Amino acid sequence: MSLLPTDPAAGRITPESGSDDVCRPEHCFHAFDALYCALTKAEPIEPAFPNGNPLFVTWNTRSSRPGRAPRLRGCIGSFEALSLWDGVPEYALVSAFKDSRFRKIDKSELESLECQVSLLTDFEDATSYLDWTVGVHGIYITFSHPSLLQSNSASEAPSPLSSSPYLPRLTSKQTFTATYLPDVIPEQGWDKIEAVDSAINKAGWSGRITEDLRRSVKLRRYQSKTCTVGWDEYLQWRESQTTA
Repeated sequence: MSLLPTDPAAGRITPESGSDDVCRPEHCFHAFDALYCALTKAEPIEPAFPNGNPLFVTWNTRSSRPGRAPRLRGCIGSFEALSLWDGVPEYALVSAFKDSRFRKIDKSELESLECQVSLLTDFEDATSYLDWTVGVHGIYITFSHPSLLQSNSASEAPSPLSSSPYLPRLTSKQTFTATYLPDVIPEQGWDKIEAVDSAINKAGWSGRITEDLRRSVKLRRYQSKTCTVGWDEYLQWRESQTTA
């Protein structure tokens, strides 16, 4: 999930007032449609979505063996309140073709794919890196380069207090950012500290994670509305749309 704004708190992260933030199968169908048409040169079916939301599009590969969880194949999104008309197709393709962790999705994989669209809602600034709930919130963290931290405590015990107000003002190149969607953290079995530590590593920091570093993290919590559909469901929908 690499395409993230450098400052999600800069007035762009909240959906429009009164926006329809319920995620529906149609969101996933149009994401699938964008990918299918990009790979086959078919004509896309125009979506009709209201307003806008921050969103993520996730592609998973379903296992051929019953009981096995799907494997992540690509996941990228935006914290800007995008028009869903444009945002769903755009990030369907970005997550399919530009997630640097994976090779591009190709046509031969379509039948094994499932698509999940997450509409992000209820953004709040947390009072500390521990001020959120596993299984309810996603987390977006920002923190400054640890070499600039001023140690305020010798203790390594977790604390709800934050030292972030005491950090110097920095440029964007000296700031690290990362996010985890709400469903990722319980899927991994992490507690709050494990999730924040993993996000710190994901942001690009490979050094030692101290309690001072955790306290310097500025955490923004959010929730999401999700929907997931598979290839067969998409095909049925596209046939119904093209024969109507």
